[in-house]
Amino acid sequence: MTQKKNIVGPQVRKLRDQKGLTQEMFAARCTVLGLDLSRATLSKIEAQLRCVTDTELVALAEALKVDVTMLLPPKKVRAR
Repeated sequence: MTQKKNIVGPQVRKLRDQKGLTQEMFAARCTVLGLDLSRATLSKIEAQLRCVTDTELVALAEALKVDVTMLLPPKKVRAR
């Protein structure tokens, strides 16, 4: 089993899909905002196969027009 290299990939994919953006469209939006990101790199991020730096995290949130916290996985309810 491959170790996950980021925790934001599934949320990036979910939010991108909700906004009706293809990977190519979203990668282009990121590039316009200064984050040089290919569709292949975005695919690896979404599949949790590539690490995401803090600056990339901020740029991804900006490109999705969401707060950075929206890219973090939802908190799990703790069992009591």
